[in-house]
Amino acid sequence: MKAPIIIVQLVHIYGPLKGEIQEFSESTILIGRHPSCHVLFPKNVAIVSRRHAQIVREGNRFKLVDQSANGTFVNGKKVKEAYLKDGDVLIFAEGGPKVSFLTRMVERQDEIKDIPLPGLPQEPEMSEVEKPSIAQAQSESNPAKEISMQQVQVPLVIQIGPTIRSFKKLPVTIGKNPDCDLIMNHPAILDLHARIFFSHDQYWIKDLTGQMLISLNGQPVNFQSPLTPDNLVALTPQGPTFRFLKGGRLAEIEKSDSEEPVSTPHEKEKIRPPDKHQGGCIKRVKSIINEFLGTRTK
Repeated sequence: MKAPIIIVQLVHIYGPLKGEIQEFSESTILIGRHPSCHVLFPKNVAIVSRRHAQIVREGNRFKLVDQSANGTFVNGKKVKEAYLKDGDVLIFAEGGPKVSFLTRMVERQDEIKDIPLPGLPQEPEMSEVEKPSIAQAQSESNPAKEISMQQVQVPLVIQIGPTIRSFKKLPVTIGKNPDCDLIMNHPAILDLHARIFFSHDQYWIKDLTGQMLISLNGQPVNFQSPLTPDNLVALTPQGPTFRFLKGGRLAEIEKSDSEEPVSTPHEKEKIRPPDKHQGGCIKRVKSIINEFLGTRTK
C-alpha cells in the first residue's frame, strides 16, 4: 500500500526569503547555504550553516534534525531533534531566518485500469437515463455501505403531536439519551435510536439500534436508507410513525380511535335499525286486519 502524499509547506516569515511559500514532497528536505539544499539561503547570510538542518519524513510524521554550528530553534526552544506539527515556527540560528511549518495531504491520482476477468462478459454501458442514482445504488445494491456523514446546513422540521422541533443543521440524533439532539421518551425508543442526515442532495435515516427496529413503508431499514416524499417512517413496530414531506419535514401520524371496521352489506342489513315510517305502516296494516277479522266474526 502506497503512503499518502504529504506536501510540506514552509512559509518564510522573517529573513531574506520573507513572503515566500515553498512546497516540498521529498522525504528529506535539506536547509542551508549549500547549492544542494532544497531551502537555499543566500551565501551572505553567514549565520546559517552551509548544511544547517534537514526535515526528514518518518511515516506520516516529520522530524527536524539540526546539523548547524549556531543551532536551530522550534517555537523558541533550541533543539537537536524534534518532531514537528502544523504551525510550528522554526528559526535557523538565533536571530536568523524564520519559517512556519505546515503540511497538507494530497490524494494520489493513480489510474486504475479495469481489466475484465477472462470468461466473464462485460456489462453493456448504460445511458445516463438508465444509470441509477447514487442514493438508489446505495439503498438497493449495497444498502449496508456507510454513506459519509458530514455536518451541513439544511433544514429539518419534526412534528410530534402538538410539538414542532426545528433544526438548521444535520445530522440530528434521536433517542432517549440526554445528549441526543431530539430526546424522545417513547417506551420503545432506545438511548441512541436514529440519525437523520443529508448526503448526495438527499435526506437519509440511519438505524442506530442494531436491531433493525426502524422501518420504511413497512420494510425494515437495513442500516440506512434514503428518504423520499410520502415515505412512512416507523421508528419502532410500536411507533411513533411519521410521514416524510418535502423540505425536510417529518409529521407524526396519529391513528384515529374513532375508526370502525367496515361491515359487509349483509352485516349492515342485519344491524340496520328499524325505519320509523316502515313501523307505522305495519301498525296500520295490523289494525286493518284486526278490523276485518272482527267484522267476520260478528
